[in-house]
Amino acid sequence: WRILRPGLLNGKEVFCVHHSLGQAGRYLAIAGLAVVMGLSYELFVFPNAFAPAGINGFATIIQYLFHVSIGYLSLIINLPLILLAWRKLDADFARKSLLFVLVFSGVTLGLGKLDLLSSIAYDSGSSQILGPVAAGVISGAVYGLVIRLGGSTGGTDIVAAWVHKLHPEASLVWVIFGLNASVAVLSFFVYGYQFEPVILCLIYCYLSSSISDTILKGGKSAMKFEVVTRQPEELSRQLMQQLRHGVTVLQAEGMYSETPRSLLICVVNRHQVVRFQEILARCGMSEIYIVNPYECFL
Repeated sequence: WRILRPGLLNGKEVFCVHHSLGQAGRYLAIAGLAVVMGLSYELFVFPNAFAPAGINGFATIIQYLFHVSIGYLSLIINLPLILLAWRKLDADFARKSLLFVLVFSGVTLGLGKLDLLSSIAYDSGSSQILGPVAAGVISGAVYGLVIRLGGSTGGTDIVAAWVHKLHPEASLVWVIFGLNASVAVLSFFVYGYQFEPVILCLIYCYLSSSISDTILKGGKSAMKFEVVTRQPEELSRQLMQQLRHGVTVLQAEGMYSETPRSLLICVVNRHQVVRFQEILARCGMSEIYIVNPYECFL
């Protein structure tokens, strides 16, 4: 595995990791994921009268209102953004994003005209939640895998990458939240003044975000602890022996008492947090101060 370039997931910086697949293999994988996304829309999104997250959510609403295929709308929206990515970001990133958009648009246009999946498309019937659940899981998996392969699904992904390059300190969390919230609110008015499409959109957003976040982190989520203590040697020894994690020690000083302290920094796997707390307790909690832990991934 090798780290290639920073990307964004819901406004947070992540790293795109490429497997030892050849370049042709990565392009084929992205094309296959675009086919899966197109099938998901035809099977689970369109038959169940709700709009998914992001730019495609707005495109789905336009398709519902004016009967203009999302395949055309995706091309109209994404081609200028991909040109921007080509000129301002990275040519390989732009090519992979273009491939995904072209295949996704082609699949949705072809399936829509041929009407091949109407007999097997999932119509919610008595259970409206299952369609958005399936679509959200598939979308999250596709999104996470495409990012790991060095591309994007277009739309806000490209805008986020461009803004992040210009202003690395900027947070896009509220921009993405506002976009998804707008789709959810519009769903109420578009789909017959009902709350069900709004709830289905929110379910889709949550599942898609959670699944893609898990894939990008690779299942190696951990907690970073900072401990202020007077017993750095004993605590460090137990942490290294029992948890098999390294410990970084920095010298510190209490400004009020002007007494020397040691600041221990340790990254612990989530399943080891309880054992970590037990070790702290054995070392005497009266002399140990725990700073709020930070979630990270390895």
